[in-house]
Amino acid sequence: MLHDHWQKSTYCGEGESCVYAAQDTTAIRIAQRADGVGPIVTAGAGAWAAFIQAVRAADLQSSRKP
Repeated sequence: MLHDHWQKSTYCGEGESCVYAAQDTTAIRIAQRADGVGPIVTAGAGAWAAFIQAVRAADLQSSRKP
């Protein structure tokens, strides 16, 4: 297994459940923990880029907790 560098979502606050992403040699890996333990979803680079574009287009800032 590669030594992943997990990046925390910028939508996470302190102490909240968060989403972490790490780039693999062929895809993006998404997990709920920075240590990568537990379920991991893998997406190709194109699918990940489309997901990020959709999230940005939806302007999810308005649905964040205060």
